[in-house]
Amino acid sequence: MKTDFKFSNLLGTVYCQGNLLFSPDGTHLYSPVGNRVTVFNLVENKSHTLPFAHRKNISRIGLTPRGNLLLSVDEDGHAILTNVLRRVSIYHFSFRSQVTALAFSPSGRHFAVGLGRKTEVWHVPSTPDNNAEGVLDFAPFFRHHAHAGHFDDVRHIEWSTDSRFFLTASKDLTVRIWSLNPEEGFQPTVLSGHKQGVVGAWFSQDQETIYTVSKDGAVFMWKYVKPKNQEDDAMDEDDDEADMRWRIVERHYFMQGSSHVRCAAFHPDSNLLVAGFSDGIFGLYEMPDFNNIHKLSISQNDIDFVTINKSGEWLAFGASKLGQLLVWEWQSESYILKQQGHFDSMNSLVYSPDGRRIITTADDGKIKVWDVESGFCIVTFTEHTSGVTACEFAKKGNVLFTASLDGSIRAWDLIRYRNFRTFTAPTRLSFSCMAVDPSGEVVAAGSLDSFDVHIWSVQTGQLLDQLAGHEGPVSALAFAPDGTSLISGSWDRTARVWSIFSRTQTSEPLQLQADVLDIAVRPDSLQIAVSTLDGQLTFWSMSEGEQVAGLDGRRDVSGGRKFSDRRTAANTTGTKAFHTIRYSADGSCLLAGGNSKYICLYSVTTMVMLKKFTVSVNLSLSGTQEFLNSKLLTEAGPTGELDSQGEESDRENRRDDSLPGSKRGDPSARKKLPAVRVTGLGFSPAGTAFCAASTEGLLIYSLDQTVQFDPFDLNMEITPASTLAVLENEKDYLKALVMGFRLNEAGLIRRVFQAVPPTAVGLVVADMPTVYVPRLLRFVAAQTEESPHIEFCLLWIRALVDKHGGWLSANRARIDVELRVVSRAVARMRDEIRRLADENVYMVDYLLGQAEKDSSRKSTGARRVVDGDSGEMAGNMLVEMNGDAVSDASDDDEWLGLE
Repeated sequence: MKTDFKFSNLLGTVYCQGNLLFSPDGTHLYSPVGNRVTVFNLVENKSHTLPFAHRKNISRIGLTPRGNLLLSVDEDGHAILTNVLRRVSIYHFSFRSQVTALAFSPSGRHFAVGLGRKTEVWHVPSTPDNNAEGVLDFAPFFRHHAHAGHFDDVRHIEWSTDSRFFLTASKDLTVRIWSLNPEEGFQPTVLSGHKQGVVGAWFSQDQETIYTVSKDGAVFMWKYVKPKNQEDDAMDEDDDEADMRWRIVERHYFMQGSSHVRCAAFHPDSNLLVAGFSDGIFGLYEMPDFNNIHKLSISQNDIDFVTINKSGEWLAFGASKLGQLLVWEWQSESYILKQQGHFDSMNSLVYSPDGRRIITTADDGKIKVWDVESGFCIVTFTEHTSGVTACEFAKKGNVLFTASLDGSIRAWDLIRYRNFRTFTAPTRLSFSCMAVDPSGEVVAAGSLDSFDVHIWSVQTGQLLDQLAGHEGPVSALAFAPDGTSLISGSWDRTARVWSIFSRTQTSEPLQLQADVLDIAVRPDSLQIAVSTLDGQLTFWSMSEGEQVAGLDGRRDVSGGRKFSDRRTAANTTGTKAFHTIRYSADGSCLLAGGNSKYICLYSVTTMVMLKKFTVSVNLSLSGTQEFLNSKLLTEAGPTGELDSQGEESDRENRRDDSLPGSKRGDPSARKKLPAVRVTGLGFSPAGTAFCAASTEGLLIYSLDQTVQFDPFDLNMEITPASTLAVLENEKDYLKALVMGFRLNEAGLIRRVFQAVPPTAVGLVVADMPTVYVPRLLRFVAAQTEESPHIEFCLLWIRALVDKHGGWLSANRARIDVELRVVSRAVARMRDEIRRLADENVYMVDYLLGQAEKDSSRKSTGARRVVDGDSGEMAGNMLVEMNGDAVSDASDDDEWLGLE
């Protein structure tokens, strides 16, 4: 099995804190998620996470006007400059202070940052596309100049359209106007008059007006005018010019009662002002008349940030307490994007049988279904009234089972997205673990309140049996993949194998040294892996009931010291163990994770740790550091655990709105220095990726299969030109295909592959050297998923099985992933062709029935159907109902073979 898994995407969390950014074309939205940045493609409905990671949570991000460079800054002022197109971090830099505001100039040559009370202007690093010499700077960041004039933190920076001036809005109730370079006759100007901190300030389109919005809901319009009471016409022109300055010409107020303004944004081209309030309402206003276009409540908590795309059509809102991210099209009053992650810690996850979806459960009582390809949550179930502790799929079909602390087991139909069956026990129990029979007919659950294992029938919903035998709470359950046995683990330091389908329900106890945390059964049903509280992994034979191997994982899982730990990370191994374990798809490896920042991958045959994955390097989480900083320790304890809420400068931040004695009153309470841990693991059915439910979200690790150039047995004579010459001139398809595999260029291999005549496929495959068979199988497997040439790909698959069947069966372990992809693609083709044939039969019957209704005009009607619009319409209906297999077809129709 391949073990070169790398981080590929982050799901489950869409927004944490900081500002949101639209790309220059308005099609992508950049959102800070913890210490990473996620990019949402709003047109293609996809998302991806940039590969870099900060040392702490990101507080501000900025994007150049060209959209090619992204500057992200964390809470400590450490910045990373990233090439957005290549997704590569270019440069690391530290501002040595907390950054409170960040904005790039429209010219793209400078950017301004607010460092507390100071404001600094820096040069943007040059890149080959905007540098005439095409040479990168040796020192990409150097400061242009700095300004100090505010008495409190700078919260917002806005540039003029010509990049000559910029505004800084501060909590000290003022807005200041600065110039990028010294301007003749210009002096830095202070705009004062607000009674609370200024949220934002913006120039109008013609730069003749400045709009400022304060926290108390006041909107001031400023213009460079004379005083209103100036009526002395005898003044000369010099005095008139001397008396001209920025003055308030109009005052408006939002009038939102007790709520205050949390954020605001202004779009100069359309004169639209958007304000987000602390009660979850946002208002859209047209300036300068301050006409209210509409108001809408989109969240239950504060709206932390709002931004507008370049065209002024889409508004993006971020609410950090509930982790909400919304994109609203105000003209049509519809959502473009509406996403929310879990606001409590996740408990478990499971892949769907086709590997396209991931289901997560959490303590907030919600079940979310995530699409792996797009990265979006497509449906959320909220029927459970308490935390959901376990989830499991039936092996066949689209049926999901979940167990909850509310005392119910629920079955979900993931085609119609509904709960169709609920299982309960005779007494009120809080279920902590669950297992589903491979046939999907029996579901079992265990509880920490009872020592029995409850078993229900899925068809009838009735309780079939209660298995008694454990002397402690049941903590883990698992069915053998062959469906013959049920394995249960308990805190009584035993694991039991139950033969529940035999006449005599016998249980065989397996004695362990500590409490059982989790159980995994190998896919071939021959081995059981048990994780215990003392950090041990023990492997047992299913048939013999004997322990065959063991691993001491305490040293591997230990690492990371929490803020409250009195001992070092190396000496806390006694408290670390694997809380979740999973076998790989081929059963050769075991993946294990727990209350640690590490995920370990072990080989089952050699009992050696193959790889260790670090979940997070975010220092904002507890448990990611090996050594604590002694300056953060005080007489009252670690500074991270001190409650500083009563010392906040803002009144609403000092106020405690949580219910007395209730931990669920404030959903954001868990975000106070959460500890890094892994609560769930799952391998994809194809074995090409695995997913981990962690404190930061849903981490996807996958094999990198997009290698552009990986030559194999290459020499000087093999070039793309020589390969095409062999293909077109000599018509030697086998030689051209081998040369293409040696170069390993996907485009070249595809061209040679499609040039092989269908009649020559068998001969080419028969003479293919064995060393290239895995590569050919991998390529054909990919083509079956992507190419519209259905019959052509099936010819290659049949030829490979016929000619190299013995070699494939002997080396199945090496090519197990490719065989799974081929099997899945063939099954998908079969289902699509069956559906297409059924729909065409119904359509033909309908057309024939319509033609037979009027036999007197049969000939003219037939001619009209063939020659007129009705025939074109019917043909279009046929094509539309045929699905992707026909709509994606290329010009090479002779390879389709669907005559």
